[in-house]
Amino acid sequence: MAAAGDGPWLDDAAGRLVRPFTVSNGRTEPSVALDLMSQVMATGVTPLGYLGPEHAHALDLCRGPVSVAEVAAQLRLPAVVTKVLLSDLVDCGALTTKAPAYHHNPTDRSLLEAVLDGLRRQL
Repeated sequence: MAAAGDGPWLDDAAGRLVRPFTVSNGRTEPSVALDLMSQVMATGVTPLGYLGPEHAHALDLCRGPVSVAEVAAQLRLPAVVTKVLLSDLVDCGALTTKAPAYHHNPTDRSLLEAVLDGLRRQL
């Protein structure tokens, strides 16, 4: 039986009933550059044509500014699939996107130590 709000695509016992990459028609490259921390938000424009239930769910989640990572978590889809779905919505004018407001150095030792400390506190 599907969990509340998940619709027919998830089943408590079996898990996801549709393979994640079928949602994006096998595409793995979004047409718009999106970072996991990029913010997306609905523009109010209704997409022309049928995009699919996952697109509709993603658009519903983007009524206010939300990160790509959060949308992926809510959709229970891999980030790359979510990026493809969101880029489809950006392409048709239904979403707007904003790059993360920070410039980070991924090898910044203090940032990595802060993440490690946070993870240790969670365990």
